[in-house]
Amino acid sequence: MQIIERSLSSKSDGMAGYLAYPERTTPGPGLLLIHPKSGVTDCIKIEARKFARLGYSTFAVNVFELLGYPAATHIETGSQIQAKTSDAEFTRVLTESWRHLLSQPYVDAKRVAVCGYCMGGRIAIHLVAATPEVRAFVGYYPTVRDEPPTPMRPVHPSEAAKKICCPSIILYGANDVTTRVPVQEKMWDAFKANGQSLEWHFFPFGGHGYVDPGAPGYHAHAAELSWPLVVDFMERELQWSSPSS
Repeated sequence: MQIIERSLSSKSDGMAGYLAYPERTTPGPGLLLIHPKSGVTDCIKIEARKFARLGYSTFAVNVFELLGYPAATHIETGSQIQAKTSDAEFTRVLTESWRHLLSQPYVDAKRVAVCGYCMGGRIAIHLVAATPEVRAFVGYYPTVRDEPPTPMRPVHPSEAAKKICCPSIILYGANDVTTRVPVQEKMWDAFKANGQSLEWHFFPFGGHGYVDPGAPGYHAHAAELSWPLVVDFMERELQWSSPSS
């Protein structure tokens, strides 16, 4: 399978991020990939290519560039950008990137999912809750804390999750020091409350960011176990048979 890769910038393309998609003659399933606070790193590009090799036209949106902070990655600046960006602004740029992906001729708009990592998982919850067209949601350790509403974060992810209208798969590790187990349990209850199909995978090992080799919580075995679970979920919910695994 021939995989096409493209980097998009706000200045030249009106959209920012990294596209990886299989060369095809008819539209197929798509995936909007939402990065953690470190930005569109090599790890995120690797994840995008993995999904593309399975047949998903994958767009790893550069959220921070769309917010006005262009950079190849945001490893040093992501925390500061996140802290001063409201959830309304995050949802605005994510909605733009979602529409961009659906507008591509190689994407079947009725079979598109959203996948978020860390910060990307948290802001993805708000996007998916506001976008009933999303067909499936993959949340790798969404960053959620036990904190009260603020003007910047008026709706806690546990409230937004109750409004999601599609099946979800959520993955956390027991050693997550950012979203601790009691908060994970709160999120479990919230996802159950939306009445949609839910797969919840709690590993007795692995910290926050366990998929990313550059993250303190990296855990290779948890990452290895997670991948086939996510692949199986995507195939079932998007009614797609991947050419390889």
